[in-house]
Amino acid sequence: MKRLGLLLLLVVIVVSAPALAQDGPTEISVWYHSGQQGERDALNAIMDAFDASQDEFVTVRTEQPEGTYTDSVNAAALANNLPCLLDMDGPTMASFAYAGYLLPLDEYVSEELRADLLASIIAQGTYNESLYSIGTFDSGLGIWGNREYLEAAGVRIPASVEEAWTLEEFNEALAALSEVEGVEEAIELKLNYGAGEWFTYGFSPILQSFGGDLINREDYLSAEGVLNGEEAVAAMEWFVSIFDNGWATRTPADDNAFIEGRAALSFVGHWEYPRYSAALGENLVLLPMPMFGPAHATGMGSWNWGITSTCASPEGAWAVLEFFLQPENVQRIAEAGGAVPALNSALELDARFAEGGPLAIYAEQLNAIAVPRPVTPAYPVITAAFATAVDEIVNGADIQEALDTAVDTIDADIEDNDGYVFEG
Repeated sequence: MKRLGLLLLLVVIVVSAPALAQDGPTEISVWYHSGQQGERDALNAIMDAFDASQDEFVTVRTEQPEGTYTDSVNAAALANNLPCLLDMDGPTMASFAYAGYLLPLDEYVSEELRADLLASIIAQGTYNESLYSIGTFDSGLGIWGNREYLEAAGVRIPASVEEAWTLEEFNEALAALSEVEGVEEAIELKLNYGAGEWFTYGFSPILQSFGGDLINREDYLSAEGVLNGEEAVAAMEWFVSIFDNGWATRTPADDNAFIEGRAALSFVGHWEYPRYSAALGENLVLLPMPMFGPAHATGMGSWNWGITSTCASPEGAWAVLEFFLQPENVQRIAEAGGAVPALNSALELDARFAEGGPLAIYAEQLNAIAVPRPVTPAYPVITAAFATAVDEIVNGADIQEALDTAVDTIDADIEDNDGYVFEG
């Protein structure tokens, strides 16, 4: 009897051990990229608030360098060491989902939340008819202008998408601004960011406005004829002319030409709003993307969140993400970076995006001319190939040859992966 009692005691101890080991809140590992300081501060404050709001879950956070973020995610996946809640640049979602890194979010997203999210947020997060990621903000791409220089040059200042400059007007504006005293370059293009995702996000809308694209979007099986066709070549010829005419520099010395008054215009996204607003005040004006050709296009897409397939507590990861998506938190992090809130309910409450507001054009463009980067597992190869081609073209390479090489690289990758047929 003593031995039986001892055995029963040991069984009770063994069975109870896991429960004892899990006393306290469940840890939810969160990875996020090292973006703007203001956005990081806002995100960490929101996670602090989540941790304090209940005692079931607690966040464990890791900040990863933005420039090598995708490499870090792939390395972690190979090592079976992905976090539960993963921050990712929107266009990388499809490749992560295709590789099996992510769980579909459809069962967690209520009809009310889905209806409140911007259509662009749903579009960039949907792959193979399932929602795999959700952003708390969307992006804006346009041209920031120095009002003083624009008025000195006698340049028309468009105040809406419908009033956007044509290509001819844009060329005339650049030429006129180049003659204004104090202006060293009419427009800065942020080439200091390097030949990475900025080149695709920023410059592919020019390609699309001319009538080209990064891939044939009817079947996502080839870039032939759209990335290297005559429309795409014309877009790149115009792009090179900016430098050849002396309107922009191929080798910017720093990232401060616009805020220091050396550049009259800055072709960049929403993330510069806090810095530019602080530097220029009421002299800062946001201009819509020019209409370069028969189409009108601007960039869209944001860093967004997904739950990994290896997460031991997906309900906990969703609890964190759901907290991020509360309207006040969406507003807080969007405001930190001058971004567009991902919820219509938050957008309606933000005076920056109201008619006449300093960022109203961003919201207008998202509803009218925004083009998502291709939602395909081939996107990492697409963006790398296009960015390389742009970098080579800016530095003197033959345009047709550079684009042809990009097409060959993209099509070879798609063929090598059997068209990226998704099996779920």
